[in-house]
Amino acid sequence: MDEIFLYVAIGFVAQMIDGAIGMAYGVTATSVLLSTGVPPATASACVHAAETFTTGASGLAHWKLGNVDRQLLWRLALPGAIGGAIGAYALSEFDGDTLKPFISAYLLLLGLVIIRKALATRPPETPEPRSVAPLGFFGGLLDAIGGGGWGPIVTSSLLGQGATPRYAIGSVNFAEFFVTLTISTTFFLTVGLSLWPIIAGLIIGGIIAAPFAALAAKRIPPKLLMLAVGCVIIGLSATTLIRTLNKALTP
Repeated sequence: MDEIFLYVAIGFVAQMIDGAIGMAYGVTATSVLLSTGVPPATASACVHAAETFTTGASGLAHWKLGNVDRQLLWRLALPGAIGGAIGAYALSEFDGDTLKPFISAYLLLLGLVIIRKALATRPPETPEPRSVAPLGFFGGLLDAIGGGGWGPIVTSSLLGQGATPRYAIGSVNFAEFFVTLTISTTFFLTVGLSLWPIIAGLIIGGIIAAPFAALAAKRIPPKLLMLAVGCVIIGLSATTLIRTLNKALTP
């Protein structure tokens, strides 16, 4: 019973971060499961099963608060679902951890770009996002393989292009519901789902946090949101790269 409360707390904190800055739910929850010895495919399956509910609640909260760009939502959701299905099937066949250092290096550079834009003296431009469909596809693909990464890849790329933080975060969060639903279905058909107490705890905590996180995304100034996103991205990416380097150097 105590373990369920632990995962409720983890789900709450992870969703507060994810809903407010558009990333890190999957990375946080997956890291906890992997640290307890859960296999990568099973951990990713459990996290995405929980995210099906939490992203739905988060997406509806963002929609109600006016944080969603409808056109951007569907341009991300459809290719993201396709990429997610392919990635989930691939992970059930082989280990995708070898991709993580390359993704982390890309995200580290992107985090620096976002911080530079946030600290610029002129207000950031808000042009029409470019290459949205390929971005959604690869975001879904890598999210399924890595157990998380939709937000860091998609939200960071949109903000790096100068998109308005509020609409980028809200649209990416709502699109994630369709991506995680597809990934969870694929995992269920390939590796199955287990560890239901953990899934239930993550769901409960995430649903409780969803409306508060969406409100934070609406009220927090765009510059602060961009700085938060950049710092989180750099921290997560640097940690992954350091762990990979230490593993490679360990005899």
